[in-house]
Amino acid sequence: MSNVLTGTPDFNWEEYANGQNISGLTHEELEQSYNGTLNKVSSREVVIGTVIGINKREVIVDINYKQDAIIPISEFRYNPELKVGDQVEVYIENLEDKKGQLNLSHKKARASRSWELVNEAMENQTVVRGYIKCRTKGGMIVDVFGIEAFLPGSQIDVKPIRDYDAYVGQTEDFKIVKINQEFRNVVVSHKALIEAELEEQKKKIISTLEKGQVLEGTVKNITSYGVFIDLGGVDGLIHITDLSWGRVSEPSEIVSLDQKINVVILDFDDEKKRIALGLKQLTPHPWDAIDPNLKVGDIVKGKVVVMADYGAFIEIAPGVEGLIHVSEMSWNQHLRSAQDFMKVGDEVEAVILTLDREERKMSLGIKQLKEDPWTNIEEKYPVGSKHNAKVRNFTNFGIFVEIEEGVDGLIHISDLSWTKKIKHPSEFTQIGETIDVQVLEIDKENRRLSLGHKQLEENPWDVFETVFTVGSIHEGVITELIDKGAVVSLPYSVEGFATPKHLVKEDGTQAQANEKLEFKVIEFNKEGKRIILSHSRIFEDVAKEEEKAEKKAAAAARKVKKTVEETPAIQNQAASTTLGDIDALAALKSKLEGGE
Repeated sequence: MSNVLTGTPDFNWEEYANGQNISGLTHEELEQSYNGTLNKVSSREVVIGTVIGINKREVIVDINYKQDAIIPISEFRYNPELKVGDQVEVYIENLEDKKGQLNLSHKKARASRSWELVNEAMENQTVVRGYIKCRTKGGMIVDVFGIEAFLPGSQIDVKPIRDYDAYVGQTEDFKIVKINQEFRNVVVSHKALIEAELEEQKKKIISTLEKGQVLEGTVKNITSYGVFIDLGGVDGLIHITDLSWGRVSEPSEIVSLDQKINVVILDFDDEKKRIALGLKQLTPHPWDAIDPNLKVGDIVKGKVVVMADYGAFIEIAPGVEGLIHVSEMSWNQHLRSAQDFMKVGDEVEAVILTLDREERKMSLGIKQLKEDPWTNIEEKYPVGSKHNAKVRNFTNFGIFVEIEEGVDGLIHISDLSWTKKIKHPSEFTQIGETIDVQVLEIDKENRRLSLGHKQLEENPWDVFETVFTVGSIHEGVITELIDKGAVVSLPYSVEGFATPKHLVKEDGTQAQANEKLEFKVIEFNKEGKRIILSHSRIFEDVAKEEEKAEKKAAAAARKVKKTVEETPAIQNQAASTTLGDIDALAALKSKLEGGE
């Protein structure tokens, strides 16, 4: 309370000190006169007060009542700019408590009108002050007019927030963007206020932009595809490919957050307000600084920066790369991946194969650092020479082998064995194993050798020709039955073949697999390495011989009989034949049969 006593020249201080009534007024009259100078207020009422004092803990407020009230300063934390003389709303909790003190509350005064004020601010789109109390899931809690409003994380600022805790305890201006009347939820935004200001700034900045213009900006955000730069109210993007002339795997390798850098404007869109920026364009292109004496055939050193199945990109200088195609990594003709030869980070030497300065392209090779093994192939691997090779791959018709890196050859399936009928090379060897070979033919143009394995041994068919003669009989085992007949294993590890009709046994049954029988050779083909056999022919030929002998004997008997009948002397003599004559006749018959 503020009272001013006006001095009276003839005031009787002695009577006043003795308690006498010096004003001529009664006590009741004096009290009424005094109360007339004060506001007429009552408890549970909101009134306007004046701040008359502030310290670290309290605010003293005068509502023109008998006494002033003390309010905790924490109730004014939403307004850190509060000063003496400011008008504030207060709620009268008690005009006089047990201690005779006036109790006021600024917080309750705000709360009593908070919902009304919030709705007015939303309707009029006015800016409100709020105190950020704490963090919550997805954003912050803000005290606005005593109401706890929600501030989404995306609405705090136009730039990404890296430290939410730094905003706790701050007082900011906000715009109320959403109210749920049913649940009395309030959503506020600080970003909306900034965006309105930035929009005007953007229009001014974009209106002055020109392609090729160099500006200073601040790194606002770093992503996997590029860097966003704040140009002072408007953002631009430096794509990862425009950060450096060299390869960039992560933009953070080139710039860091909040770093101030110069950038050049590459392009912009007036409608979408997108600005494309460049950093590498501020420095000369490395291809322009490349050694003018560099030429095809020169050897260069570089670092592997990118790998692909088809090749590797080698950086011989920052921003200057050449491609080593996988076909230029080895003289080997096998299809292989570039990862089999090198990896990212390797330091390599290579030969320049092509160089196009205008297109800024270069192709390299590393196999050229070694001598081509086919240069003197006839001297190194002459026809008839014997070598050891590694099995690389199978086909239905043979085996591909490698004698040395870049020197491949084919062993045809027919050149694997003199005696065995091999259906697939996997029956003979395995991929990765070694095999002895002999060079049969050289195809230098197609870089291919024709090789053989069986040629390392003498041709056993020269010997078989004398052993398995047509008509000879040999013991064999049926190793396999197929539709067309049976494969028969013969002595000396040679195989023969018998058709089904030649597998019928003497009792009429058919021979079975793994059965051991005698077979007669009915055909021998040295060139085709083929022996045709028959089991049936053995007993069939015996039967034919017996039948032939019987027919021969019968014919002889008929001839004798005919001779006897046609001879007259014999017929006459027969009429007087004696026992001795009969014996003589029998002797004559035997003689004739012997002559026959």
